[in-house]
Amino acid sequence: MPLVIVNVQRGGPSTGLPTLPGQADMMQARWGSHCDYEIIALSPMSPHECFDQTIEAFNLSEQYRTPVLVMMDECVGHMTEKVVIPPADQIRIVPRRYTQKKPGEYLPFGAGPDGVPEMVQAGEGYHIHITGLTHDERGYPAMNAEAQKKLVRRLVDKIKNNPDAITRYEEVQTGDAEVIVVAYGITSRVALRAVQMARAQGIAAGLLRLQVVWPFAQKRVRELAARDGMAGIVVPEMNLGQMVYEVERCAGGRVPVVPVPHAGGTVHHPEEILQVIVRAAAVEEVKR
Repeated sequence: MPLVIVNVQRGGPSTGLPTLPGQADMMQARWGSHCDYEIIALSPMSPHECFDQTIEAFNLSEQYRTPVLVMMDECVGHMTEKVVIPPADQIRIVPRRYTQKKPGEYLPFGAGPDGVPEMVQAGEGYHIHITGLTHDERGYPAMNAEAQKKLVRRLVDKIKNNPDAITRYEEVQTGDAEVIVVAYGITSRVALRAVQMARAQGIAAGLLRLQVVWPFAQKRVRELAARDGMAGIVVPEMNLGQMVYEVERCAGGRVPVVPVPHAGGTVHHPEEILQVIVRAAAVEEVKR
């Protein structure tokens, strides 16, 4: 079902710190339900990106017919900054994909080559059966392993097979970087300052900012980790370690991956991240 969910993350667990920041829902966003599935989740770092990414979330939701999450944090949720809203006719909108097939010919879950079924408009004579059970292309229960495999594989592949079309990230001074900081949301703004401070000390640091966190930017992380001269990857998060495990998986042991955990309630100080950058660079210098 096309659906957009906005999660303004706070410090937890439970009610926790209801007006203070956190980033501890990142794995819940990815693995919050049972069974196999893929998810799309974005992470804005500013009010302007909240505007842009919310539109993008609706577009992705319509394009792939799937829930999309906007994973901001309390700092961004309460932030006041300039937002430039373009004229409506300059905003890209992905229209809902309605079928041209007639009632009786239409299969509610009969997907095209991209794995995404077309939809219908209510009141136009289509009879739709919806169930939470494993179902066939008509939407009727099909309680067997073959139907399960076909259904789940389609739900997964329509996103998993399109990482380059969905994944988005921003790079700052990564071209010659020996230490890469991977961050998202408000933490990426703090990390950028830490990268600037490291550069002022003569350390070649760079920032990989995740704009889309799911699907994860695994291809780019693997490329950076495999690069000659890489000293390490630093991952600051307002949690005790979540997205860092994805970075470790993609780095594959090629370079050290160092978390900078923070339980939430406040953001990191740039100096905290800087200290880890300096240590990562120093280890590589000793090896040389």
